[in-house]
Parts: sequence; structure tokens; C-alpha cells
Amino acid sequence: MWDTIWTNADLATMAGGAPYGAIPDGAIAAADGRIAWVGPHAALPDAPERLARTVRDAGSRWITPGLIDCHTHAIFAGNRILDFEMALGGAGRQEIIAAGGGIQSTVRNTRAAGEDELFVGARRRLKLLMAEGVTTVEIKSGYGLDIDTEAKQLRVARELGRRLPVTVRTTFLGAHQVAPEYAGRADDYIDWVARVSLPAAARQGLVDMVDGTLEPGHFTPPQIERLFAAAHALGLPVKAHTDQYSDGGGGAVVARNGGLSADHLEYVSRESVAAMAASGTVAVMLPGANYTVREKRVPPIAWFREAGVPMAVATNCNPGTSPATSILMMLNMAATLFRMTPEEALAGVTRNAARALGLVADCGTLEVGKAADLVLWDIERPGELAYRIGWNPCHQVIKAGAVVHTAAAI
Repeated sequence: MWDTIWTNADLATMAGGAPYGAIPDGAIAAADGRIAWVGPHAALPDAPERLARTVRDAGSRWITPGLIDCHTHAIFAGNRILDFEMALGGAGRQEIIAAGGGIQSTVRNTRAAGEDELFVGARRRLKLLMAEGVTTVEIKSGYGLDIDTEAKQLRVARELGRRLPVTVRTTFLGAHQVAPEYAGRADDYIDWVARVSLPAAARQGLVDMVDGTLEPGHFTPPQIERLFAAAHALGLPVKAHTDQYSDGGGGAVVARNGGLSADHLEYVSRESVAAMAASGTVAVMLPGANYTVREKRVPPIAWFREAGVPMAVATNCNPGTSPATSILMMLNMAATLFRMTPEEALAGVTRNAARALGLVADCGTLEVGKAADLVLWDIERPGELAYRIGWNPCHQVIKAGAVVHTAAAI
């Protein structure tokens, strides 16, 4: 017998076919934490009570795959409220940095923080995401830029995955920017990261993926490719923050190196888009950062759509450029700011987010054999998830077939 079956549900499988992969009046079953059956209720081979130990009435709600936040910097200490206030007053990035703000201020605070402090702060942020249906999240390091703090952030990320009902994928971001100890010596720093810092974290089993910032003032294509080569030598997939502030050909660099995703991409070129399409590299849209920094240019959604580049959507949760802990707000921003369709936005936090993390075989759609990560929603149609602002219709979250969150009645 199956462990559990949910009936009286409309399913947004996100697996293709009809819009949203919709199955009206559907049923979905779980066994041993995996999806064991999915389809129209009328196609069930027997009465639900004879097929599963537990039968749950979904109450005519919609069920989607568990949501996936595929780009976060959720482990950090301190805040960057000063940066925010200065930017609103007209200060530019360099003025903010000169005043002691920017990423380096978060580096100072995170280096000084203990693991317990980092865990408590990150747990609070993750619980906010989980309450909106997130069952898988990526967490980057990058606020240490030294061996000890990078590893400290990644240990906290692993601990969050052990202690919370959420899958955590870790990303080493030692090449977030040049460490203060290497100011003016980006070449020396990237070599140290590739030879020393990344291997040290990998030896401890702390790294699932490797990321770097391919932007002017951060790292050049040859420097990032040295990092990617070191990652590949360790058997680790790669991705990059790139083409956010100018076209540096970053999308093409990531594609050339078989990267899982290129993230931001406001200034990506057509040539890079074509390269990403050929390599299967996912374009990760981060509307929270675009909104916060008041960037007037948006990613070329029409180019991605035309080329068939899969588009993911994420919070980019961080203390500076995207202090966001609402995946549902990102769906709205992806639709209103970037002009993605509501279906594209939902695909961006399900099947395409799974691709961006190398997890497409395990989650992101409602298909037999995948993890039984589900969300029950009090909505009339799936597009409503991108339509409303400041509203959370999540009724219940299922992780590996078990109920891990039920919303309080309002």
C-alpha cells in the first residue's frame, strides 16, 4: 500500500502538456517519501481507502511541487541598513563602500559572528521561506573570503539542512569579491581560492556547487575560468553571478564551462543567450536585487524565451541588495517587473529552479519517483500565486510525504 494519498485536489504538476501541467480533480500518492502515483482521480486503480494507509482530502485546493529558492545568501551577520539609506539619498556604490558599507561590511560582521548566532539568524529567514512553500533552498558562503569563515558558513548551512525539514544545497562563493587582505591583487586572490580555500572546504564535505562573481571590479573571465577549472577537478558543478551591471560575456563563459546557471543577467548579450541555450545553462532571475538597487534595465526575457533558455526565479536573500525572504513576492516581481508570465514564474521556482541546482531528477515537478515535496494552496488558479501582493495562500507544506507546516486559520 501507499503511505498517503491526497484526493479532491487540482494538481499543477509543472511537468508539461496542459498549462501548468494541470490535472483537474486529481490525486497524488506518496510512499517512502517519494511520489508513487499522480493523475486524475478517475484513473485510480481502486478506491483510495484500499490503496493507501492514510487518505487526505485536499479540500478542492491546488497542489504544486514544493517551491525551490535556488539563489540565496541566507547566512550572514549584521545588516546593511546604512547602505540602503545612503542609496536612497543618492549615493553610488563606491561612496557606500568608502563609508564602510557594501559586501565588506557583511564580511567583517560574519567573520566576527559565532556559528550559533549565524544559525539562529539563518533559521529565522528559512522559516519565513518555508512558510511560503519552499522545500528546497540553496545557500551560498561568500561573506568570509577566508578559509575559516567560508567553512563556518557552509557548516551552518549543512546544520540547517539537518535540523529543519528543508533540503539545503550549499554553494562555495569564496570568489564573491576580493578579500580585504588581497586588495588590488585579484589574480593572487583567485589563485589562492582555487588552490587553497575551495579544496579545504571540499575536503570537509561542505560544498555542492561553486560560484563566482564575473563582473567588472570583481573578477575577469580568465580568473573565473581558473576557479571553474579547480571546481571541475574536484568534481563540483559551477555557476556565476554575472552580467548584472554590464555585458562582460559572462553568460557565455558559464555556458562554455558547462555551468548549471548564470544569475542576474540584466546586461547579457544575444551571443551569451545563444551559448546558454546550447549548453542548457539556466538563467536565474533575481528581481529582488533589480528592484532594490533600482536598476532600470531588466533581463531580456523575450530573448531567453525565443532561444529556449530555461528561466528560474529566486529571492537572492542577502543583507544588501535583496533583503528578501518572500518567494511569493519574487513571483509577483518576476511578472510585473520582468514581464514573465505567471506560468513562467511558477516554473522558475519549481522545475527550472531544480535544474539550476542539478536536482531535476529529484524535485521540481509532480512526477512518479520524485521526492514527495508538495504544497497545498488556497487559490482558485495557479496564476494567483504571482498575482497577489503581500498575501500567503499556503495551506500546508509536505516534505518527503510528511506534513511539516500547516497555516494557522485567519
